[in-house]
Amino acid sequence: MAQKKGKEYPKTGGIKVIQLQEGHKVWTKKVGSSPTKILTLHGGPGATHEYFECFEDYLPRKKIEYYYYDQLGSFYSDQPKDEKLWTIERFREEVDQVRESLGLDKFYLLGHSWGGMLGIEYALKYQSHLKGLIISNMTASIPSYVAYVNKLRRKLPFETRRTLEKYEAKLDYAAPEYQDIIFNHIYKQHICRVEPWPDPVNRAFKNMNQQVYNYMQGPNEFLVTGTFKDWDRWGDLQRIKVPTLLIGSKYDEMNPRDIRKMGTLIPNSRVRICQNGSHMDMYDDQEYYMNSLIRFIKDVENNRFK
Repeated sequence: MAQKKGKEYPKTGGIKVIQLQEGHKVWTKKVGSSPTKILTLHGGPGATHEYFECFEDYLPRKKIEYYYYDQLGSFYSDQPKDEKLWTIERFREEVDQVRESLGLDKFYLLGHSWGGMLGIEYALKYQSHLKGLIISNMTASIPSYVAYVNKLRRKLPFETRRTLEKYEAKLDYAAPEYQDIIFNHIYKQHICRVEPWPDPVNRAFKNMNQQVYNYMQGPNEFLVTGTFKDWDRWGDLQRIKVPTLLIGSKYDEMNPRDIRKMGTLIPNSRVRICQNGSHMDMYDDQEYYMNSLIRFIKDVENNRFK
C-alpha cells in the first residue's frame, strides 16, 4: 500500500491527484488557463515542484498555462519504499500516464536537472505528443556531468579537498564539516547564487526524498554512485525532432559547453546560456531565463521558431 508522509496538501483549485497504474498517487496542480500548456518535471530525483513557484510571476500573465507535478516519491505525492520503482524507464512511463490523465497533447514539456534527463527520455519515446521541449540545466550524459563536477572540485583549495576526502573515506557524508563544505563551496556557488536562498528553493531541498535521491544519484552532487550513473544519450539526441530550447548557465554544475554541444545535435533547437546564473537560474538569472522561455514558446506558437 502506498505510504504517505508529511502534511496533506490543501485541496485548492487546480489540484488533481492522479492514480498511476501501480496504484500509487501523484499530485498535480494547474496554474492559469490557456490553450498553450506546459508540464513541468522537477529535479532531484526526489525533489519537489516547489522551486517552480517563481513561474507564477511570469507565465500566467503571458497566457501560458502550466502544471506543477510532484513525481512519485516526492513530498506531495505517495512515497512508497519499494526501490524497484526508482528507474528511469518507470518514471518515463509515469510522465505519460500523467499527461494522459491531464488531457495534454501537443504540449510543452519542461524538465529541469533530473527532470531534463526525464524530458529527453520522454521525447525519445513519446515526442508525437509534444509541441516543444525545454531541457533546463541538464547535460546529455551523467559521465559528462561527473567529469565537469570533478573539474569544479579540483578548483577547491587543497585543504578543503583533503577534508572532503577524509569524510568520504569513512562514508560519513552527514558530518557537519563535510556538509558545510558541500553547501558553502558547491551549492552556494553552483546550485543557487541568491543570498539568502529563496523560500521555494529551501522548501524543495528540505522536502527532498533522500531515499530516491541516494538510490538513483548518490550521496551528493559530487558523488554519483546511484543507478543512473551510466546514463548517456549523446548518440540519440538527433532523434529529437520537436522544437527544443536548451538552457544552461555560466556557473552551473552542468558544463555550458555540453549544453551548446546538445544544440548542435538536436536538429531543431535553440541554446540560451544565462551569464549570471547557476543551476537554479530561474532565480539567480531570472529575467533572462524567463524571457528566453517565454520567447521560445511564443515563437513556436506563432511559427517563428528557427
